[in-house]
Amino acid sequence: MSDLLDTAHDMAKDLRAVGAMDAITMRMMDELCLPPKRSFTAADVRRIRRGTRMSQPIFAVMVGVGASTVAQWEQGLKKPGGASARRLDVIDRKGIAAIA
Repeated sequence: MSDLLDTAHDMAKDLRAVGAMDAITMRMMDELCLPPKRSFTAADVRRIRRGTRMSQPIFAVMVGVGASTVAQWEQGLKKPGGASARRLDVIDRKGIAAIA
């Protein structure tokens, strides 16, 4: 189902880019096709990183944050948000190859 939704969303983006779809319809497609925002616990971040078999500094580069940020996530001192949370979600669902 995820591949089908990805394809539908890509098609909607293309239609929006050429002006064949308005912004309101695109927002509706975003809601239908994109996974809901997730929140990640320290254990979640640790599990995802270990699943990639990467050290904290290398994983940080892949996610686009500093190594100390990954360490703080894993210690529960900070929570990932925004683009970082989306990247973690993609890595968790599709593997590190999806963003590499």
